[in-house]
Amino acid sequence: MSSSWRRAALLADLQDVPLLLRSAPALMAIGLVTMADVLAGSSTYLAPLMVVVPSVAALTLTPRELLGMCLLGLLVMLALNRYYDRVTAPSDSRFLFGAAISYIVLSAFSAWVAELRMRRAQAFAAVSSVAEAAQRALLRQPDPVVGPLRLAVHYVSAADAARIGGDLYSVLETPHGTRVLVGDVRGKGLGAVQTAAVVLGAFREAAYDEERLPDVAARIEASMHRHVADGEFTTALFAEFRAAGHVDLVHLGHVPPIRVGADGRAEVLEDTDPWLPLGLGDLAAGAPRPITVPFGPQDVLVLCTDGVIEAKGRRSGTFYPLAERVGPLVKDGWRSLTELDTAVAHLYGDLLEHTGGELGDDALLLLITRPGEAQADHLASP
Repeated sequence: MSSSWRRAALLADLQDVPLLLRSAPALMAIGLVTMADVLAGSSTYLAPLMVVVPSVAALTLTPRELLGMCLLGLLVMLALNRYYDRVTAPSDSRFLFGAAISYIVLSAFSAWVAELRMRRAQAFAAVSSVAEAAQRALLRQPDPVVGPLRLAVHYVSAADAARIGGDLYSVLETPHGTRVLVGDVRGKGLGAVQTAAVVLGAFREAAYDEERLPDVAARIEASMHRHVADGEFTTALFAEFRAAGHVDLVHLGHVPPIRVGADGRAEVLEDTDPWLPLGLGDLAAGAPRPITVPFGPQDVLVLCTDGVIEAKGRRSGTFYPLAERVGPLVKDGWRSLTELDTAVAHLYGDLLEHTGGELGDDALLLLITRPGEAQADHLASP
């Protein structure tokens, strides 16, 4: 058993939580029943309510821990009967005997439920760990510096059970410049991962072979038609950094990037003539055309997926206003790698604050800067 699988199993079944905290619900149940019996007076017999303890303990404790807790509850119930309720009549004694038998049977059944819960948690942890490893292999985390670019990435998947989502990204240094792909596969789960694998695999080959970005997109389009089911598609944004001072963009139905200047001013880099998503290119004649936009050494390029801009506020229900809020959060990211990492953390934190701490979809944030020559020399120096 690998250490990552073991950690996932502990997390899935709360076994990384201290025993005292996991025992708190059952201990509270014992305390409440005891208090109710005492406050009701000796004329009211409430001690048999202790039968709730096994069911509560089955939610958080292991079978051995549960049996110990149930034994404690049984002793408390018998103590209340003998020293407080003083059940002495034959009919009451028979009732107590029946309550004790029911308590013991329910404790045994709850121990079996706890064992079943733990096995399910281990199975969940195994699937989760394998899925996480698969996604890490698929979405290779780029280095903080790729070619002339500095990068900061934050990716979160909303697929809790498998930790696999449909967002994808890749940054490659090629003979034709540094090329970036950000995409969002239609759907979720293993089907989305298979499509993402096709797109990323084709990009990692075509980005080195093809001189023009539209030709890179065409190669990926052809791969999708060969290996992906009809009707499936992937929105994508390609960026190419060659000469300093500008960036070439190809929009294929994806969220447009935002350029943030050192003064905090944010500009959405829309394409007046965007192309169809990957997988749907055969529905139109022609080919996508790149656009060239200025990109200076004090600019920050913000790329994301629709999980960011479509994240709804917990109270207002409005979408996250990325273009309105991104400027002050990332404007200093051009200064250093540390500032860039801080910028993406601040942006993600602001997104969570807007949604109340939960995201309903996969979310990818990719921040890119291209330092000037002096800054680049500083990065290259030991």
